Amino acid sequence: MRLVMTEPVEKMERPYARRWWALLVLCLSLLIIVMANTALTVAAPDMTEDLGLSSADLQWVIDGYTVPYAALMLLFGAIGDKYSRRGALLLGLGVFGGGAVLGYLADSATTVIAARAVMGTGAAMIMPATLSLLAATFPRGERAKAITAWTATSGVAIAAGPLVAGALLEHHAWTSTFLINVPIAAVAVVAALVLVPPSRAAKHGRIDYVGGLLSVGWIGALVYMIIEGPHFGWHAKALAAAGVAAVGLVLFVVWELRHPRPLVDVRRFTDRGFAGSNLAVALFFLAVFGAFYYLTQHLQFVLGYSALETGLRMLPLAGAVFVGSALTGFLTPRVGMKWTVTAGMVGGTAALALLTRIDAGSSYGDFVAPLMVLGLAIGLALSPATDAIMGAFPESELGVGGAVNDTSIELGGSLGIAILGSLLATSYADHLSDATAGGKLPASTLDGAQDSVGAGYTVAQGIGEKAQQVAAQAAQATDPQQAAQLKAQAGQLASGARQMADAVGSSFSDAVAHTSLIGAIVLGVGTVVVAVLLPGRKSAEPVSQAEEEKELVGTR
Repeated sequence: MRLVMTEPVEKMERPYARRWWALLVLCLSLLIIVMANTALTVAAPDMTEDLGLSSADLQWVIDGYTVPYAALMLLFGAIGDKYSRRGALLLGLGVFGGGAVLGYLADSATTVIAARAVMGTGAAMIMPATLSLLAATFPRGERAKAITAWTATSGVAIAAGPLVAGALLEHHAWTSTFLINVPIAAVAVVAALVLVPPSRAAKHGRIDYVGGLLSVGWIGALVYMIIEGPHFGWHAKALAAAGVAAVGLVLFVVWELRHPRPLVDVRRFTDRGFAGSNLAVALFFLAVFGAFYYLTQHLQFVLGYSALETGLRMLPLAGAVFVGSALTGFLTPRVGMKWTVTAGMVGGTAALALLTRIDAGSSYGDFVAPLMVLGLAIGLALSPATDAIMGAFPESELGVGGAVNDTSIELGGSLGIAILGSLLATSYADHLSDATAGGKLPASTLDGAQDSVGAGYTVAQGIGEKAQQVAAQAAQATDPQQAAQLKAQAGQLASGARQMADAVGSSFSDAVAHTSLIGAIVLGVGTVVVAVLLPGRKSAEPVSQAEEEKELVGTR
């Protein structure tokens, strides 16, 4: 048996014998790039304290990964199709691992943001490569099952990130959450060389680099606007990004319509099934990433769980993803993807609706049902939608097809964190202002507490520490009258600290309920739109051989 797999999958006369082992490698590669985002949510508090990050710094530490990740996927997917899909995977794993090493060595906000951007660039190579290699390696009859495993991995990674990061943070610094990616990426590289066959488009013309650069420009500007505007205000930078995104999108569409070999045939979006599937993926990740953003904060700050305990309590979501994936594998061939995708989106809407019941008295038990319903919904909806998207592309454009699917994921996730995160912050600040009205809290202190739930508890802790200092002074005072005054002051401060902590917790709980209501409305409306768009036939129509040959005529 050859140590390195060198026979291209396109030249094999029968399905690749070790294709399920190859799928394991692809899923491992997918796992680390999704976990790189979700793990950061529990590592952020330690990172913020160690590096002295401002709220703006922390936001760009998180989103420095997202901008290049979303912007570069289409271009990298096309390059992988033409030259080597496995090569794109291997290069991406190398870049991703290098960024992880840089993050481990980082000692400033700038370095961490740069490391995250490098990792995002690597992820932009890896993500479309995994999906295109999957589609190229598996025969059409098995592709749906393989995609189900791929999407289940994505769902599990969302919950596994906090668990792995939490376990590391029990005994190591936040930098370990970067370093852990290096050995995993190294194993994936070796395993890919041994188990994943090379693949490239049999016939592929010159790459539409102009279209690729236009896609990088408008998608990058759009994601930047999504991040900058809601979090930092609609100032010159956000408005300029909005203008660049709008102009870039128009130029991209016009160029692609006129180009004989476009990067992406934008006419595909006029197909109801293709458009509906992309919309379903984007909306679903809007809900999932938005909810995940505030659920982890609630578990850590309001309920007081450690990073590891938070990760453990997200496991019901991971388990439910497997159940949903098994169900969709059984149901989709029988009732059609329209019904399984719609059912999944209804489930996601129901999960957000359940979160509207959260209040100051809620315990972890109140989160179990929403997490399980959300995980079940992920398993039901995502794999048939992804299968439909990939089925719309010929074999020569599998990398671009994977990139279109993955771009929908990233745009949806970015919108979810930006829109629902912004609503959460505004709602929390308003509720906290109401809860502390009539108190004697200085305006500057209130402003600090309104910045985030973590900042609110820090303010409460500071007031409590001040109470302890005054109590110590009272114990040392020799004048009985002065001691009594100091003791009374200490009591007032201690009471104020408890009231502030209670106000922060109740305000954030109310904000979670309010934000979940908005999210449920958005996803509910989107579910109706997707149900109307998706065709009623039992399965997505793949690109026929005749259609594929027709599309390839222009490349010869």
